[in-house]
Amino acid sequence: MVIAKRLLMLCSLMCSSLILSAQDPFTSLMSQSGKIYVVVAVIVAIFIGIVFFLIYLDRKLTKLENQIKEDE
Repeated sequence: MVIAKRLLMLCSLMCSSLILSAQDPFTSLMSQSGKIYVVVAVIVAIFIGIVFFLIYLDRKLTKLENQIKEDE
């Protein structure tokens, strides 16, 4: 069982290194021109927006739950 886990880990590491080293022309073009940073910045901004929205919803739901408990 231990040997199978190690073999699976070795295969997954080898496959991931092959995938990471094989850059397509689009990725290299984006990296060379600096546009990849714009794409990353947009993705991070969207993620931060979603996180803040979820925090806002959580607080609002907590207030509503507390109101319901007080009314009962």
